[in-house]
Amino acid sequence: MKIEKNHETPIQKYRFYIQLFFVFLTIWIGYEFHGFVKWLESGGAAEFAARPPGVEAFLPISSLMSLMLFLKTGEIHSVHPAGLFIFVAIIAVSLIFGKSFCSWICPIGFISEMIGDFGEKIQIKLFKRKLNKLPKFLDYPLRSLKYLLLFFFASAVFTMSAAGLKSFLDAPYNVLSDVKMYYFFADLTLFSFYVLLGLFVLSIVIRNFWCRYLCPYGALVGIFTLLSPLKIKRNSASCTDCGLCSKACPSHIKVDKVKTVISDECTTCLQCVDACPVADTLELKPVFSKKKIDKRLVGILILVIYFSILGVGFFSGHWQNDVPKKEYLELYPKMNSIDHLN
Repeated sequence: MKIEKNHETPIQKYRFYIQLFFVFLTIWIGYEFHGFVKWLESGGAAEFAARPPGVEAFLPISSLMSLMLFLKTGEIHSVHPAGLFIFVAIIAVSLIFGKSFCSWICPIGFISEMIGDFGEKIQIKLFKRKLNKLPKFLDYPLRSLKYLLLFFFASAVFTMSAAGLKSFLDAPYNVLSDVKMYYFFADLTLFSFYVLLGLFVLSIVIRNFWCRYLCPYGALVGIFTLLSPLKIKRNSASCTDCGLCSKACPSHIKVDKVKTVISDECTTCLQCVDACPVADTLELKPVFSKKKIDKRLVGILILVIYFSILGVGFFSGHWQNDVPKKEYLELYPKMNSIDHLN
């Protein structure tokens, strides 16, 4: 059988640009939210800076509760409405393109990748090879941690009644949850600093440590990855068993040993597809079809799905929250004791 060389242009550069776009978008949202918090700190004396709805992307528990309330009652809760649409957009992208949110959109995933790349360079420099993989007897139990965290949060939310969900979402704690999150990072405690430093060091030694072992969001989209109709398939007839695909996989999946990649750790980053030296051997295809998805379209389609759902929220009037300025200014001074407010 004649082997045809793979001449397709790698897409990792374009994936990097998309990741970078979301990183800068996150920084911009953070900058705008910083202005909003400074306005709160001034008691309303400073020039008003609007609160950016995009900050709600960092409130997954509140967003999950909003989704459950919507499923139970049809109501789109008005305190963090953008969070609901962002959450649904992430689920939709994951249902179609698997865990692609982690490798194409998530800024934490991007940072984790950069740290992992840095760690691999250090390991190759010192040891002449990569040492960033745990043995299976440690890897599998540790991977279950993020699912245990997801189960803990999800079970608490799923067992709540519609009245209980609405009561929490209406509560002052939820109204200022984004501000409290801001101060977690802005006024980092020594303990929190050491935790973040520990995660940084572990991510150098073990690639994607946070994403692989601890991120509940990663666990959630990992479940939808298993349900996704699109999978990376290997043509065993043309495969040369070079193993380059497995070496390229940041999730340590043995791509060269399976016909179809079915794994909750596959992020559809397509690094394995780019690494394959033989044409039409590794391709993204629907499970029950032989028609491949052009890898150049993956990033575009992910963006279209994601921003289309966000657009529904924006144009339907469910993007900005309806919390009055006066309520923010009344609640802010009580924030340190807000856990106890009803």
